[in-house]
Amino acid sequence: MLIWRVKKVVYLKTEEEIELIRESSLLVGKTLAEVARIIEPGVNTLVLDSIAEEFIRDNGGVPGFKGLYDFPNTLCISINSQVVHGIPSIEPLKNGDIVSVDCGVLMNGFYGDVAYTFEVGEVSKEIRRLLDTTKQCLQAGISAAVAGNRTGDIGNAVQKLAEDNGYSVVRELVGHGLGKKLHEDPQVPNYGRRGQGPKLKEGLVIAIEPMINMGKRHVRQDEDGWAIVTKDGLPSAHFEHDVVVRKGSAEILSTHDFVEEVLKNKNK
Repeated sequence: MLIWRVKKVVYLKTEEEIELIRESSLLVGKTLAEVARIIEPGVNTLVLDSIAEEFIRDNGGVPGFKGLYDFPNTLCISINSQVVHGIPSIEPLKNGDIVSVDCGVLMNGFYGDVAYTFEVGEVSKEIRRLLDTTKQCLQAGISAAVAGNRTGDIGNAVQKLAEDNGYSVVRELVGHGLGKKLHEDPQVPNYGRRGQGPKLKEGLVIAIEPMINMGKRHVRQDEDGWAIVTKDGLPSAHFEHDVVVRKGSAEILSTHDFVEEVLKNKNK
């Protein structure tokens, strides 16, 4: 999401609140699995959006993005050079596309927020390497999300892994705190210096979401006023998990397992 500048108030969560966030996050993961079942060449992204909204509501949640900041849909669906905030459309997906699907759920007063970048049909080895590296960047960021570290430790872990592999990190968009609001403090950039930024305290829930470009890091806003796209037109990948800061190691509240089980069965 876009960097915002307001008075910073960080809310640590109780164990009961953490469990409610986990429930919302798991519903997002299950929703993305429903998307995974039908994503293929020829499918338009408005269909994916409709299926996601129906599934969320049928399972006791409310789409977390729809209407927020006047966003018109349930899913942010960003294709190829779109980084984030893409609006679903009737344009069919094509073989070789990659599609970031970012989904939010509000349930029991708390948000979940998860993203996964899908392959459509057969993608190139270069694209698959970008996706694999972005997943690794997410895990590197999560590994740094421990009590006593700072947000700069998360960003540095993501940035170093991405740049060591020849990719660039989007800087205008960040991860964020998560709770009763979709976007809470602190901001969690995907770049930075170790030991810099707000200190991470136990009970802090954050969404970590690397956005990694195949080309240069620079982005612009599309003409629709929503989608953020790479300036050089090269692909971008995006994965996101919700985690709670703990001593020793972070606890992941969300999951991509439902998605990856569906994809594994589709590819048999």
